[in-house]
Amino acid sequence: MPEISGWTLVQLSFPEDCNVILGQSHFIKTVEDLYEALVTSSPSLKFGLAFCEASGDCLIRSDGNDEELQKVAVDNMKEVAAGHSFLVVLRGGYPINVLNRIKDCQEVCRIFAATANPLQVIVCESEQGRGVAGVIDGFPPKGVETESDVEWRKNLLRRIIGYKR
Repeated sequence: MPEISGWTLVQLSFPEDCNVILGQSHFIKTVEDLYEALVTSSPSLKFGLAFCEASGDCLIRSDGNDEELQKVAVDNMKEVAAGHSFLVVLRGGYPINVLNRIKDCQEVCRIFAATANPLQVIVCESEQGRGVAGVIDGFPPKGVETESDVEWRKNLLRRIIGYKR
């Protein structure tokens, strides 16, 4: 029976003004379909994406409309190095703006995280290869929100970001 040879914790590194989406897909066409989903979502969205191919040449495939963000995505996926995983690095938009488009791509199997928080990827390794087992997204809770915290949250959503009326 195959055995797990090890666990690795990979700290993703991306610019402070960016968000990332980490997911799993199953086909080489992922790069083109994710590109189309992202580039048509907003004219101001900048992004880079990278996908770890899990058969054939087993290359990291990439695309994007921003060279810096494409490099960030590739560099992070070199560290994750898990078959059929992908990373999207966004600037000028939020995951909420594109997440459903990404999930609607036929090749996408799951989303592990969509965040601007520090993100650690838990990678499991066997003699066959590597896979994403999960993520650590941000930090643990420091308490329960108070009435003033609720007011701050609502102000953020309604006045600052403009997502609620």
